[in-house]
Amino acid sequence: MRRRLLIVLTVFAALAVLAFAVPLSLTAATSRTQQLVLGRSGDADRFATLADGAGSPDGVRALADEVHRYHELYGENVLVVDARGSPIVNAGVAVTDSRISAALAAARRNQRPQHQDRLTPWSAPVMLVARPVGTGVQVNGAVVIEASTAAARAAIARTWAVIAVGGLGAMIGFVLLALVLSRWVLRPLAAMSDAVAELTATLPKPRGRAPITRNYGGPPEVRALAESVDAMATAVGDSADAQRQLVADTAHAMRNPLAALMIRLDSLEFAVPDTASATFRGATAEVERLTALLDDLLELAVAEAPASFGTAASEEEQCDPAQVVADRIDAWVSAFQEAGVQLAAVPRSAPRVQPLDSSGASGGTSVTASCVSSSQGSGEISSAATHDPPPDDSGAINSAAAHIPPSNDNGAIDSATAHLSPLDDIGAIDSDAARVSAPGGGAVSAAISSAALAQILDVALSNSCRYAGAGAHTHVTIEAEQGWVTVRVADDGIGVAPEELDKLTTRFFRGTTSVPGGTGLGLSIAQALARAHGGELAVEAVRPHGLAVAIRLPAVLR
Repeated sequence: MRRRLLIVLTVFAALAVLAFAVPLSLTAATSRTQQLVLGRSGDADRFATLADGAGSPDGVRALADEVHRYHELYGENVLVVDARGSPIVNAGVAVTDSRISAALAAARRNQRPQHQDRLTPWSAPVMLVARPVGTGVQVNGAVVIEASTAAARAAIARTWAVIAVGGLGAMIGFVLLALVLSRWVLRPLAAMSDAVAELTATLPKPRGRAPITRNYGGPPEVRALAESVDAMATAVGDSADAQRQLVADTAHAMRNPLAALMIRLDSLEFAVPDTASATFRGATAEVERLTALLDDLLELAVAEAPASFGTAASEEEQCDPAQVVADRIDAWVSAFQEAGVQLAAVPRSAPRVQPLDSSGASGGTSVTASCVSSSQGSGEISSAATHDPPPDDSGAINSAAAHIPPSNDNGAIDSATAHLSPLDDIGAIDSDAARVSAPGGGAVSAAISSAALAQILDVALSNSCRYAGAGAHTHVTIEAEQGWVTVRVADDGIGVAPEELDKLTTRFFRGTTSVPGGTGLGLSIAQALARAHGGELAVEAVRPHGLAVAIRLPAVLR
């Protein structure tokens, strides 16, 4: 590859040098030719003037003396003839030469001087310069000078030699520069190609995955590097799949021994003496914790590699997010009551409808309600029924079970057309009436299965129930915008430190405010499930305190 690059760069350098040197050489030759022609034309005009005034023998004698001195000084032959072509003065010119005769005849006819060709180092040694004697009306003869071109040709040769040496030096400089440049460019490429080839040779052959095949252009080295990168990408993908498969298989294989161990521990419960009961309960708790950890690892492996387990997201998979949220609120309301955390629900009566401000989601709509299900009793609207849950970051709160009609031209919602679902006996939402509408009208579904969305919501609601703290409020909102549906679980609990927000979705990370228990995998599993279905999960802080989990999923119009 370096050889080809050097050849290309050398050819370009040669063309650049020739494009500069050739015009310069021709210009120098033309200038020297013109200098010779102008000098000898002036001498011929002087001799023609002397010949025109040489009407007497003394004038002819003076002309002859001038011509001979010129011949002795410059070594060039001169011939002066009269109007009939007879020689008047001849200083070494061969009168019988046909070129001389033709030049004299043209001068006696007062023809324009013939154009002289550009001199070169290999041009003829003599140049003829002819001029008529007399005026343009009456020609009394002609003058011919056989001008030597030796000095001019030598000067042109010296100039061309200097230009050639300069061009050769420039070519050498260009070649050296091309060599350095090619080494600088190709050395890391060659090192990377060798490293990738060595790494690819150590990787296992692709299994169960079709190799990447593309038709690459360019030099063979670049094509080989691209093919090696493709093979490495395939092998790395296989390795990642194998790693996830190993985690899933290991977690699944260990569940049976753990279940057997748990059964044996249960059978020993009544045989354990009182002095060892504390140790027995600790061992049982550790087995239960290990079982929960293996279950979470299995769920995480399935969520991160859906194609490997036959659970890849399908284009036909969709669900009504309001329906799913209503079901999960129904399932979690008892747990929230026991934890002393108020879980927001939406009644049909007296909804307060407001448009999103400029900080809300584009095109989204929201509905706020104030009925809560608390530990004061299930199915009753307590004195907190007039308490509005804290607003989210966009300044609007809406219910997961609210029917949200399309907004009008100014972005507000027509409260006459909004209707909310009534509470049932346990404070849950009547899901049959729950619907989410797009900003432009029409019901909206989320491009995710109801089971996957329920699993994500269970993680968010579980965290809020366990960590928000007694007396906190938790509310679930659904916002529909162009192409997206966002389900948000927010509370006004103790929250987490700002520097821990980005770490909450990291595997096995537990915040400083977390209570004992859990594996630190819940949000990692929820995030992997959201991404597997083309969405995203984000953990946000709530002002002045609290935490929110936002699940953003692709929307499907029904």
